[in-house]
Amino acid sequence: MKLRKIFSTALVISLIGASLAACGGKSGSGKDELVSNYRADPPALDVSIAESSAAFTLLGAISEGLYRLDKDMKPQPALAADFPKVSDDGLVYTIKLRDGITWSDGTPVTANDFVYSFQRTLDPNTKATYAFVVAWIKGGEAIMSAKDNAAIEEAKKNLGAKAIDEKTLEITLDHPVPFFTSMLSFLTFYPQKKDFVDPLGDKSGADADKVIGAGPFKLTKWEHDQTLVLEKNDKYWDKDNVKLKKITLNVVKDTGTGLNLYETGATDVAEVKGDQMAAYKGKPDLQIRSELVNGYLNFQFKKVPAFANKKVREAFSMAIDRQGLVDTALRNGSVAATGYVPNGNLDGNGEEFRKLAGDLAPKFDPAKAKQLLAEGLAEAGISSMPKLSIIGDDNENDKKILEFVVSQWKENLGVTVEASPMPHKNRLEKELAKEYQIVSTRWGADYNDPMTWLDMYLKGGPFNTQDWEGPENDKYTELVKAASTEQDLKKRSDMLVEAEKILMGEAAVTPIYFRSTPFVVNPKLKDMIMPPYGPDFEWKWAHFE
Repeated sequence: MKLRKIFSTALVISLIGASLAACGGKSGSGKDELVSNYRADPPALDVSIAESSAAFTLLGAISEGLYRLDKDMKPQPALAADFPKVSDDGLVYTIKLRDGITWSDGTPVTANDFVYSFQRTLDPNTKATYAFVVAWIKGGEAIMSAKDNAAIEEAKKNLGAKAIDEKTLEITLDHPVPFFTSMLSFLTFYPQKKDFVDPLGDKSGADADKVIGAGPFKLTKWEHDQTLVLEKNDKYWDKDNVKLKKITLNVVKDTGTGLNLYETGATDVAEVKGDQMAAYKGKPDLQIRSELVNGYLNFQFKKVPAFANKKVREAFSMAIDRQGLVDTALRNGSVAATGYVPNGNLDGNGEEFRKLAGDLAPKFDPAKAKQLLAEGLAEAGISSMPKLSIIGDDNENDKKILEFVVSQWKENLGVTVEASPMPHKNRLEKELAKEYQIVSTRWGADYNDPMTWLDMYLKGGPFNTQDWEGPENDKYTELVKAASTEQDLKKRSDMLVEAEKILMGEAAVTPIYFRSTPFVVNPKLKDMIMPPYGPDFEWKWAHFE
């Protein structure tokens, strides 16, 4: 399939020239400025409302939490002076902050900045989609369910997060969470500076001057959908171990354009795919990031009543040749999905979840799919499918996914669906607002446990955007909630396996691939981490030989 160029020749030449001027390209030896292609302009860089890997990546560079994950994805003390002291019942975490830690403006970071952050995220007025994670803290659910502002403020007083003094934070959980120390490295648990954030209101995180952090870098320039510039934060507590002085991210959505930039020395990092990988086979430039990321489709049950019928959903899922998708459309090392939870995700009991749950994705069967569609429409009392559209991101890979599934449905079901690619942040907004009929989307693990996937589809949950309801969802919700407090790890694992079987048996979600992403990287660039989950890149320790 011929690559579509989204940049004009003039813009490519301009971008190359600007980037070369910025960093001297790949030829520089021992340089301290990194230029990288990046696939998407992030939505708002606000700790409470961030929900995409693009936002996670940038916030992880400009701020940090009590802990930061190292190259082995193990938490290491960051704003915390040491690992927490944990009570015998696993509920109370007492954490000392480092001496002398400050925001990038030089003002101190205190334990109250964490308390404020947790309270703000849980406040229903914030509309934070990740609030349910912070609600693991005792009293969090009460804040989320409070009905008016007076009740919200009263509930905040009882939250199990207390500043014992300026440097001591005490967190009391509602129930034991075995991986909670690792979760404290997750951005939703980052501190926030109240007197900076509150005056901004809903503009928080919208532009470079509306972002503040306490991390290795600070955001100094943000030209939306074009360029972001990070510069070393000289107020950072560990600044001596930050070698890069500047990072320039150019939003490049087409891999052909991106590779051209790399080969001309205008960028140090570029995503590649298909035949582009072949030229770099055996060379140190080629690096493949294996990710705990799945790509899947959601069908909105209420906007399209036909999708409330299980057989119709099964038909649309069974009509997609997943192996054909990864072989002909993606061609980037991704593999066909065999369930919702991706390969490599652990079960919380030392086993790989996917191996325990088995292959739950429906087999490609066009004839059966057509039969199920007819049966489902008859059961729903609908003569034919209405005019449909599918939304997705407008980068090259995601546009190819849209083209592929649309052609599969036309060929195998006789159903016409219009593809509507759009900028990443617009797709996210529409998805979360349930303003879609079908959406092509992704989810990356927040931590290595099946709960990061399965708690998305709880009844009434913020990520249950397809409005999956009914008795099977009730059973699913009960299982997942019970697993969240189950201390017998084997029993917990069994409960989560059963939950995924319900999810897939209902065709409540349609997983299509597990993602891998190949990059070409300047061989002189060392110690840039490409984590399997969370941010796309970790730049704190990156440097050039």
